[in-house]
Amino acid sequence: MTEVEVQLSPPAADQGGNDEIITESASVVHGEPPQDESGPPEVNSEMEVLQEKVRKQIIKEGHGNKPSKYATCFLHYRAWIESSQQKFEDTWHEQQPLELVIGKEKKEMTGLAIGVSNMKSGERALLHVGWELGYGKEGNFSFPNVPPMADIIYEVELIGFDETKEGKARGDMTVEERIGVADRRKMDGNSLFKEEKLEEAMQQYEMAIAYLGDDFMFQLFGKYRDMALAVKNPCHLNMAACLIKLERYDDAIAQCGIVLVEEENNVKALFRRGKARAELGQTDAARDDFLKARKYAPGDKAISRELNLLAEHDKAVYQKQKELYKGLFGPRPDPKPKSKNWLILAWQWLLSLFYRLFKRERQKAD
Repeated sequence: MTEVEVQLSPPAADQGGNDEIITESASVVHGEPPQDESGPPEVNSEMEVLQEKVRKQIIKEGHGNKPSKYATCFLHYRAWIESSQQKFEDTWHEQQPLELVIGKEKKEMTGLAIGVSNMKSGERALLHVGWELGYGKEGNFSFPNVPPMADIIYEVELIGFDETKEGKARGDMTVEERIGVADRRKMDGNSLFKEEKLEEAMQQYEMAIAYLGDDFMFQLFGKYRDMALAVKNPCHLNMAACLIKLERYDDAIAQCGIVLVEEENNVKALFRRGKARAELGQTDAARDDFLKARKYAPGDKAISRELNLLAEHDKAVYQKQKELYKGLFGPRPDPKPKSKNWLILAWQWLLSLFYRLFKRERQKAD
């Protein structure tokens, strides 16, 4: 679809405030999440020794500073038992980042914490952790199931971190504190988005969402839930805008779907899901989203423009199909004359034979 500047004008009450990003286009920036392979990814970068039992290989460079002691870090990771290559944990699959306070981590995450403390925001790395700094000599026989003396391989992405002297975790914050921290992260993400730093912006939005996780939202009612949704939903919508630019359309659809669970008539969520579906060739589903969005924002030119683009697309597809079928089958051939019944032909031949014999005998008589 052509590059379009989108300025939606939905009802202010359900769109999360004036500071939400509402500009998007179809420009492309490449960036993909790690693929869910059967084993750890192959990494060719130099092996860095962080500690006797912790080594690191960088998969993707990060930016900024590294977290200090008591920083609250948010990260995604996968973990494998090194000897068997068996995966036993995956926060990407669970769609729930881990919160880790450096210096206050669980004993079995000591090696992971050492690795994370040597990473920058946005960095993705492979960590090789000895069993002494993992699940130890006895292993773990509940969840996750890790055998005794098992060395571990982690694929880790540090989403971001908050520096706090006292190492205050989310669970120790008041409702207002958590919403406030999330809102600041959202604002930082908006600034990065406007600078076209999409990956960094997404990290800020994901950090904000991490402070407003499902377990937290489930406990909120009334004005506090409204306050939290006013921060959380714009983060999902702005994540969708970034993902559309990154051509990660399925992920964009998922982000819009989260908002639509809470607000089924959210115009921006419907519009952006429609954009992503159109890019995937799901034209009927995209049209349904645009039509529903137009129902709640009837005068919006961007929605009308997308519907017109779909109509032009359908017309072009129809013309191509028409030409294709015409070329395949060509003009209809003339019908062949029907052959006469063989009994009739045989009877006619016999009559002709008798007539010739009769004529010959008559000539002899004369």
